[in-house]
Amino acid sequence: YDMVHQMSLASSPFEAGVDEFEKSGFTPIASDTIRPFRVKESPVQIECKVLEVKELGQNGGAGNLVICEVQKIHIAEEVLDKNQMVDQQKIDLVSRMGGNWYCRANDASMFEVDKPITTIGVGVDALPEKIRTSSHLTGNDLGILGNMESIPTAEDIKRDLSVMDTPSFSLAKDLLSQNKPQRAYAILMQVL
Repeated sequence: YDMVHQMSLASSPFEAGVDEFEKSGFTPIASDTIRPFRVKESPVQIECKVLEVKELGQNGGAGNLVICEVQKIHIAEEVLDKNQMVDQQKIDLVSRMGGNWYCRANDASMFEVDKPITTIGVGVDALPEKIRTSSHLTGNDLGILGNMESIPTAEDIKRDLSVMDTPSFSLAKDLLSQNKPQRAYAILMQVL
């Protein structure tokens, strides 16, 4: 966030030959594996080799898709956590939206979603039709249920229902919001 206005200025349509580093007040530093300079003020600098440039259209604003191969990444120590991973709070990222709009990634705008890297969910298609077609469930609800590694058995459902108060649709939604899909599934099988 600390450099968003300089970054915006650097994106101005300056004439060829104009030094964008100088215009925006950024400091150029030599790269290790490529000729273009890096931006010293940036907490993360990525050196890339361009593999392909795809034009996305001929009209104004169409842009290009640049496909690159990362050669080297430089990460400032001050944005790393104790495990040497990028701390999402410390890095204070900004994303480009549309027009003049940007979004700042902070506590109010960030949330975590478990990635199914080592597990494979059953998928929405494996859920019973009465759950898949329920007008009470959102796409996110179905995604949470579809990420279960297996469909709960009848014994699992009976066990989960035995430790709950009166099953209700609102309780199932609460459990889904807490990422407890197996228990939510048990309730949904009873109330739908």
